[in-house]
Amino acid sequence: MTTSTERLTGGRPWAAGRLAPYPTIIRRPHATVTVDPVTQLGVFRDRDGLVVEMGKHGTSSGTETSTTTNSDSANDQGHDQDSNQD
Repeated sequence: MTTSTERLTGGRPWAAGRLAPYPTIIRRPHATVTVDPVTQLGVFRDRDGLVVEMGKHGTSSGTETSTTTNSDSANDQGHDQDSNQD
């Protein structure tokens, strides 16, 4: 019978064979990110302190409604979904 100490110290960890080297380093166009106190948006700046445009992103919203088609016995339920993307 093995003890818990033997199980902790014996052998190579099972996932060690799955490890791979880190990917190549990619330089990003910004050096710092701060939050604008008025807009609450991130402000990206380069190494010289100049603002860098990081592109736009949209917003989305969605709704979901539940439906019941048979309320007098076993419920037959479904639902509808929709979404909007800017």
